[in-house]
Amino acid sequence: MSEYQTVDVVVIGAGAVGENAAGRAVQKGLSVVLVEADLVGGECSYWACMPSKALLSPGSTLKAARGVAGAREAVTGSLDVQQVLERRTSFTSNWDDSSQEEWVESAGITLERAQAIVSGEREVTLTRKDGSQARYRAEHAVVLATGSTPTIPPIDGLADLDYWTTRDATSASEVPASLAVVGGGVAGVELAQAWARLGAEVTVVARGGILANYPREASDLVLATLRAEGVTVLTDTSTNSVRHDGGAFVLDVGDGHTVTAEKLLISTGRHPNTAGIGLEELGIDPKEMESDDTGRVVGAGGWLYTVGDARGRVLLTHQGKYEARLTADAIAARSTGSLGDTAEEWSAFAATADTVAVPQVTFTDPQIAMVGRTVEQARDAGIDASETSLSIAVAGSALQVDDYEGWAQLVVDEERKVIVGATFAGPEVAELLHAATIAIVGEVPLDRLWHAVPAYPTVSEVWLRLLEQYGL
Repeated sequence: MSEYQTVDVVVIGAGAVGENAAGRAVQKGLSVVLVEADLVGGECSYWACMPSKALLSPGSTLKAARGVAGAREAVTGSLDVQQVLERRTSFTSNWDDSSQEEWVESAGITLERAQAIVSGEREVTLTRKDGSQARYRAEHAVVLATGSTPTIPPIDGLADLDYWTTRDATSASEVPASLAVVGGGVAGVELAQAWARLGAEVTVVARGGILANYPREASDLVLATLRAEGVTVLTDTSTNSVRHDGGAFVLDVGDGHTVTAEKLLISTGRHPNTAGIGLEELGIDPKEMESDDTGRVVGAGGWLYTVGDARGRVLLTHQGKYEARLTADAIAARSTGSLGDTAEEWSAFAATADTVAVPQVTFTDPQIAMVGRTVEQARDAGIDASETSLSIAVAGSALQVDDYEGWAQLVVDEERKVIVGATFAGPEVAELLHAATIAIVGEVPLDRLWHAVPAYPTVSEVWLRLLEQYGL
C-alpha cells in the first residue's frame, strides 16, 4: 500500500452536505479530499427530495388549475405519465453525476471515487473500484458526511422479499397497478400521493397516524385529501407479516384483514449511515456517537466531525448543508487557533438552529410547512407557551384557489413574547415558511412583528389574522 498523502481535511460522502462541507473548507484556504463510492450529489439529488418533488409537482399543478373557475373548464386531460416520469428523470440528470463531478473539480476539491474506512486517528484508507488503495492523513479533520440509510422493520417474511425502498419508488420507470406503502411519515405519504395521481391503486398502512410529527389539524388536511383522491389509508394499523403470493405482495394487517398489491414500499424512517466505516475499531460506537454544535464528535480526540444525516440530529438536506457550512468554518478557525473547544450559540461555528428553528416542508397537496417547536415540544422544554391557530381564510387564499382549505398556528413564548414555532397547512404554504423562520431565529418581538404589514391580497395576510387572534 502507498504511503500516506497528507491533506488538511478528508470529507467522506459527496452528497449535497459533503459537497458543502468540502466547498466551504476550500474557500477558507484548506486542502480537501472528498470521497464518494456512489453518485456525487447524493440521495437528495437522485433518489429523494428532487425526484420525489418532481413526481408530485405535475399533479399539484393540475389540481390547482382545476381549482379555479375559468381554468378548470380548459383542463380536459389527465396527467401524461410518460412526460411526468421523463421530467423526473431530467432532474436526476438520468442518474449521471458528471456535472457534479465537474463542479467538485472546478471548486479545487480532490475527488476520490472509493469506499472509505477510518483506519486510525486522522487516517482514512480508500479502496477504489479497480481494487487499488490509497491512504490519507488529515491534518485538521475527518468529516463524516455519510448520510442515512433506510430503517427496515422486523416484519415477518419481509427479509426474503424484493420490496421497494424510497430509492426504488423515486426512480421507477413504470406505474404499478397497485402499491402498498408501509409507513405514514413524510416520504411514504408523499410517494403514496404521487403514485396514486399517476394511476396506481395505493394503500398506506401506518402504525399510528400519518405525518405524526406535525400538529393533528395539519396532518388531518392531508389525510382527508388522500382519502378523497382514492388512497386507502389505514391508521393505527400494524403490518404483522408479508408474503409474495401469485405475483403480488400480501400483507397481514391484523383481525383477519390483508392488503394485496403489486409493489410494496417500505418507508419507515432512516438512521445515520455510520456503521461499518471503521469507527468500531477505534472504540467509537456509532449508535452512541454524539457531536457538539460545531459537529465535533465528543470524546474522539478533536479531529472527527459529523455533518448532515450522519450527525443524527435533523435528517433534512437543507439543515445538513447549514451544519456543513458551520462545521467547515469551525475546522478552519481551529486550524489557525482562533476557535477553542466550544463555540457560542448563534455564532458562525455553532448549529444552534438545529434545536430551535428547523424548517421542514411536506410537499404533499396540501402542503405542510413547519418551523421551530410545536406547543407540546415548547412546553416540554420548559417554555411558557401559548397556541394561536385558525383556518387560512383571507382574500389571497380565496383568489389563489376556489374553496381554499388551510390551517395556521403560532406558538408563542409568553415570557419573552416571541414566536418559537409556526405551522402552515394548505396549497403552496411552503412559501410562507421563511418569514416564520426569520421571526424565530431573529427573536422578533410580537409588538415589532405587528408592524410587518403583509401585502394585500396575498396568503401572507394570515400573519395579520394570527396576530389579531393572539390579541394584538
